[in-house]
Amino acid sequence: MITRILVPMDGSEMAQRALEYALENHPDAEVTVLHVVGGPSPWGREATSLALAEDIEAAAEERSKEVFDDARELAAEYDAEITTEVQLGHPARAILNRAGDFDAVVIGSHSGSLSDRLVVGNVTQKVFRNSPVPVITAR
Repeated sequence: MITRILVPMDGSEMAQRALEYALENHPDAEVTVLHVVGGPSPWGREATSLALAEDIEAAAEERSKEVFDDARELAAEYDAEITTEVQLGHPARAILNRAGDFDAVVIGSHSGSLSDRLVVGNVTQKVFRNSPVPVITAR
């Protein structure tokens, strides 16, 4: 039985669909939305700007605010509450480091622009292949 679900979100439509799937199909589960900041991006712009911030954790929280606000708004439509968590680093690695604390990971089938996927790699594929728990991909 799935009672704890990790839903990585990056602000993309596919991530929204993953959260919708989790909320619709597992209404009694505890859902944690994870947003990872500071990971690799084309030309390193996100990681570099984060590293230059005076308070890295505060900057990471600020960058996650919009993603979390959208996630809470969607959860409210299902009369559900979610927990939010920010991690710093590479998205796939951060997701995999947290996955073992959950019964399943629900993740969007893809996200980001084509250039992001070419430079960063396919996060969903890495999570799917290496997760210690079942992974559900939403399209």
